[in-house]
Amino acid sequence: MSNLNGQVAVVTGANQGIGKGIARALAKAGCRLAICARNAAKLTATADELRGEGADVLALPTDVSKEEDVVAFFAAIDRQFGQVDVLVNNAGAFDGGPLDELTMEAWNNVVGACLTGSFLCSREAFKRMKPRRSGRILNIGSISAQRPRAGGVPYAAAKFGTWGLTQATALDGRPFGITCCCLHPGNVLVERRSESRLKSDDEPMMSIETIANAAMAMLTVPADVNFLEAIVMPRDQEYLARG
Repeated sequence: MSNLNGQVAVVTGANQGIGKGIARALAKAGCRLAICARNAAKLTATADELRGEGADVLALPTDVSKEEDVVAFFAAIDRQFGQVDVLVNNAGAFDGGPLDELTMEAWNNVVGACLTGSFLCSREAFKRMKPRRSGRILNIGSISAQRPRAGGVPYAAAKFGTWGLTQATALDGRPFGITCCCLHPGNVLVERRSESRLKSDDEPMMSIETIANAAMAMLTVPADVNFLEAIVMPRDQEYLARG
């Protein structure tokens, strides 16, 4: 397995949930961290928490759907660390409803965070990985990229796009030692679900630690191996028969 000790790992949407869990796992593996999210207060609290556990952390409030924010974030990484070895595109948003009632605001919020943000961050990471002829990008997809739920048009479209982006990035990166893979989580017990009253949040759940462990398995295969895609979900969650 690859040793990540000393590598620079970038995690988007790292202020809570899956992103925070993966950031913590990367820190335990010895990575120096660059994390971002839109919520500055939660991001600061997460960075302080990780530093308290011994991690070297750069944290910058960033809206990954905005090109200027992403460019500024990676410029800050250059100044502090001088390299990018790992990128985890985790930032996302969810909105939905009947197709004929969806607003452009809802569409742009979800597609911007989930898909445009992954493209922009991958582009900036790729620029830094390519001259060094090494790097690994992990996109956080969803089982909605395989089996959409009713009323989830923006999210399903964005996550289907994420899987396409993953394959295209892996192909472009192959001549330069850059791998790109995609992890599709099922239901994860993130913070918002602990207080949710949605029917879907009464379904079987898995822990943040479980999905973080899966991410680390994909990120620590040998450098010449790409763990291209994984679906990880609770044993009892509907998948083939979900609706």
